[in-house]
Amino acid sequence: MLVSATEMLKKAKAGHYAVGQFNINNLEWTKSILATAQELNSPVILGVSEGAGKYMTGYKTVTAMVKAMIEEMNITVPVALHLDHGSYEGCYKCIQAGFSSIMFDGSHYPIEENVEKTKELVKVAHAMGLSIEAEVGSIGGEEDGVVGMGECADPNECKAIADLGIDFLAAGIGNIHGKYPENWKGLSFETLAAIQEKTGEMPLVLHGGTGIPADMIKKAIDLGVAKINVNTECQLSFAAATREYIEAGKDQQGKGFDPRKLLAPGAAAIKETVKEKMELFGSVGKA
Repeated sequence: MLVSATEMLKKAKAGHYAVGQFNINNLEWTKSILATAQELNSPVILGVSEGAGKYMTGYKTVTAMVKAMIEEMNITVPVALHLDHGSYEGCYKCIQAGFSSIMFDGSHYPIEENVEKTKELVKVAHAMGLSIEAEVGSIGGEEDGVVGMGECADPNECKAIADLGIDFLAAGIGNIHGKYPENWKGLSFETLAAIQEKTGEMPLVLHGGTGIPADMIKKAIDLGVAKINVNTECQLSFAAATREYIEAGKDQQGKGFDPRKLLAPGAAAIKETVKEKMELFGSVGKA
């Protein structure tokens, strides 16, 4: 069954490991991630961007698919279905559709408006038993058409949002969505430490987990990060494995064009990527 992400992230924060949020885009993505989580006995968060939700025909379809797959695959580890970078309107749609967790990204609003909208959504989400993530400071790169420059968050603004009763906080510390450029300056651990000091026991979230060096990931976890988001890396591994299959002409051998065969290498590649990340984050065996 679906659960909110609150308890799994509190446990992760106390145990000095992180739970991975892996974004889903279709059935293959979801199946690969759930199977890997079960095999490794790891809690997992399934992230759904508003664009992916629309692609899968709507949030009700996503909820129905995930719930059915958890039942059919006999998944027993904790699974949260989480809206990623949700708008104010998108949060309400996911609450109504049966998601177990939401993220309200009010980072592009003035801090006063971010606080006002977050406060309202906290009350609604908690009344329904959902966990809620909020964001301060923009994450670099592009996510569903929203472009951020990667500014570091103001620790005092982080405290103002954390004090509203949210369950976990995404704060910009120089991280970027998508591939990291060669001239990337790295994470600002000074900012992360200052945010941790202001927010105390609040689990922190690191967006843009693809491409961050392992030593930085581990240091971020030591400084209070309990949730790390991965999307681009799964997309890249899926694309590479699919390309290799087609360029080798395997889609022309027998019934190699059957979509179940055509998509199998990419799905297997996602599983391998998720396994690597769960091992790096330290969530294996923590369900």
